[in-house]
Amino acid sequence: PSAAAFMAVSRQQQPAFLASSSLSMSTYSVDQSDYSPKDSDYEKDDDWAARANLLEAERGRNQFDSVELKPVPMSKNAGNRFLVMLWDQQLDSQDRDVYGLHLERIQHTEEHVMYCRKANLYNETANEESLVDVLWSRQVLSSDLQRVIGQAMCLEGAELGHVTNFLENEPLVQFFTGGNIADIPIYRWRHMRDYSLRRDDGRYGTPCMLLSFDDDAETGTGDLRQQTNLTHLEYLMRSERVIAAGPLHLCTEVKDDPSSTAVGDLILFNAADREEAIQFAEDEPRAEEGLYKSMQVHFYNNLDVTGKFVAENRFDYEPAADLKEAMEHWGYPVADDQTPWLNC
Repeated sequence: PSAAAFMAVSRQQQPAFLASSSLSMSTYSVDQSDYSPKDSDYEKDDDWAARANLLEAERGRNQFDSVELKPVPMSKNAGNRFLVMLWDQQLDSQDRDVYGLHLERIQHTEEHVMYCRKANLYNETANEESLVDVLWSRQVLSSDLQRVIGQAMCLEGAELGHVTNFLENEPLVQFFTGGNIADIPIYRWRHMRDYSLRRDDGRYGTPCMLLSFDDDAETGTGDLRQQTNLTHLEYLMRSERVIAAGPLHLCTEVKDDPSSTAVGDLILFNAADREEAIQFAEDEPRAEEGLYKSMQVHFYNNLDVTGKFVAENRFDYEPAADLKEAMEHWGYPVADDQTPWLNC
């Protein structure tokens, strides 16, 4: 039957007080609570059909055209990830005091960020010849969070030579060594891509870095690294705080070179405070088994080199405090979806 016929039959079967043309309310009792129409704020609306049509028309005006999202192509520089560590005091040839060194090096932060951004934005600018992607750059902080004591950078390039050429002209390297990279450690980083090891910086606590090196950096410590692979991975996954992690390998020209053995681990993770960060490091299965010769835990500032501002930094200062606004003013993309090829 049609909707109109159905409504007519239903109205005939209803009691008289419901079959009237106007909507009525009656007094009833539920769970011993009396309800009366006089207590209601209900307002009669005889023009409900017109209101429904108006709402439908408004909904139609607010419809947007759907946009098909296409898969993001891999960067032309993808394939080899390198960890570069700059330790300020080790590279300082002028023997400056620690605070004076800090004050001088932070003056180069903006220049460093812009250098990295220009390398990353080869599909957005005229810099089509860039051969290196800077996936992240982090200022390593002192234990009291008052000074920058180093820089950790994750670079991606098809060849080791492209990475070394990039570093020779990098502003911080120029400041410390004039472009000489002989004393700058470079490692191949085998980033573990499991989704459970991709927490956001600062989502729970403050982001920090655990840098651990095996007892014998050249030959490893027997089979201990291999024997602790499963417990190591399980510990990281169960912690639910790891931002990124993976083993560090000797930096050879070719990725698959058998001599590129694992010499340590890099773990980025969130911790509430320094005590919790140290406890996380000490409880790591490989540490308990005695694999590592040295372990360093540092909080860090996450500099924006990819347009992904994700966490407030524990320590900021004037030269870099307004970089996001400045880069947006200069026309550099600062939104996450504007550099999708750098979603690492």
